[in-house]
Amino acid sequence: MTTTVKAAAPRRTRIQTEKRELILEAALEVFSANGFRGATIDQIAEAAGMSKPNLLYYFHRKEDIHETLIQRLLDTWLAPLRELDDIGDPLTELRSYIRRKLEMARDFPRESRLFANEILQGAPRIMPLIEGELKTLVDDKVAVIKGWMRAGRIMRTDPYHLIFSIWATTQHYADFDVQVRAVLGPDRGSDGRFEDAARFLEQLFIEGLRPKPE
Repeated sequence: MTTTVKAAAPRRTRIQTEKRELILEAALEVFSANGFRGATIDQIAEAAGMSKPNLLYYFHRKEDIHETLIQRLLDTWLAPLRELDDIGDPLTELRSYIRRKLEMARDFPRESRLFANEILQGAPRIMPLIEGELKTLVDDKVAVIKGWMRAGRIMRTDPYHLIFSIWATTQHYADFDVQVRAVLGPDRGSDGRFEDAARFLEQLFIEGLRPKPE
């Protein structure tokens, strides 16, 4: 019997890797500003400083570029939740999670807006990822939080809505950054706004979850 061995994909050269990264960086800017529907290959090529045929050598379709960005985004976005440790102190773990999510809102605002745009369109291109990888991870961490609650280490609440609330309040500082800075004004709208937000959210969530003395 003859066994067919699938040929390995050819390794990319350094220049090919650099070109792909240049395209993805340009696409991130275009997609986060215009959404998937509003973005075009021509816009991405122009932002990358290359011709459209050259871009299409590396990515055949706009969908291919978007899919690559979304997969990278989810890998990065879910990392803080994966680090939630069931053997750690619950309040410390949740405080660290809030901090890491705010750091991501500060450091990756375009990625956050890219994800938000996709969700607002009904997640047509990432629903399998949401229903699969994302849901599995959230279910796992909900089980961790429920264990903390059963042990009396934090107050009882709905762990899914706890996670949703942390997402909403931290990602707000990326998705609505213009509004945040405008309302805070020049005195409070600088980079210090993230530390102010961290202290407030820690007080809001941590104190609300701290077990009450009997």
